[in-house]
Amino acid sequence: MPQPSSIYEIHDDRFRHLIVGTSDLEELYSDCRWAEGPVWFADLGCLIFSDIPNQRMLRWTEGSGVSTYRSPSNFANGNTRDRQGRLVTCEHGGRRVTRTEIDGSITVLADSYQGKRLNSPNDVVVKSDGSVWFTDPTYGIKSDYEGYRAEPEQATRNVYRLDPANGRLDAVITDFGQPNGLAFSPDEKTLYVADSSSSHDTSAPRHIRALDMAEDGHVSNSRVFCELDNGLPDGIRLDIHGNLWTSAGDGVHCFGPNGKLLGKILIPQTVANITFGGPRKNRLFITATRSLYAVYTATNGSSIG
Repeated sequence: MPQPSSIYEIHDDRFRHLIVGTSDLEELYSDCRWAEGPVWFADLGCLIFSDIPNQRMLRWTEGSGVSTYRSPSNFANGNTRDRQGRLVTCEHGGRRVTRTEIDGSITVLADSYQGKRLNSPNDVVVKSDGSVWFTDPTYGIKSDYEGYRAEPEQATRNVYRLDPANGRLDAVITDFGQPNGLAFSPDEKTLYVADSSSSHDTSAPRHIRALDMAEDGHVSNSRVFCELDNGLPDGIRLDIHGNLWTSAGDGVHCFGPNGKLLGKILIPQTVANITFGGPRKNRLFITATRSLYAVYTATNGSSIG
């Protein structure tokens, strides 16, 4: 049996069944300042991702490479798609969450809470009921590098739920240091949220929390799901088996549904975010500092989050 490529670090034999041992890491693009927010468009056969400091969103297509999707991007960060296939984006510059309509026009979904501006929306997912969930740390207002320096107006860094039917915005989680990536389990019974507050405070946690989800959108039973041993968690995604894949300082870490580290995909740059894509959702796209990478896996991304 072929031995796994040197990019893989095996911590549990279950990881061997999630990777293609002979699949090497591909660098698809390498001219970013801080690559983020990958989202796969199956119907268009392309990946959209952000290059925050360069004020642009890029489009990668197999065989054609990378082109500019939107510039300026208002310091866009995290991206996802809603249930109608429309692009939903977190913008540091506008301190808002927007939706790109089919005709290309932009609709503002949220830019304030209780009469005060949001901090700088970071990452976003859409639940099967159409509700939009996003995190709101302060990275985009800490300096002029990834947004516009400003004092936060919100007292806490929250995770929000937006009901697009009536426009109601609720702060559902308010006790994170810096909430970052988020994703739902395949059955949507669990919400995972990364806390990246150790980026500016070495004593702060660098873990991912799990919370139980109620059908009405309420969350409960917040607990630490896993802790990273290298770097901090940023973007996260789930595969169809409920394994959680997260960005980290030395690459991509994969944790089993019980929170145990199964293995790592080692990347030569600090990883910011990830998503599953390709026709069968078995290709892991990785945004890492200056570059966009990809590697094939033996599992498939969950259709949720």
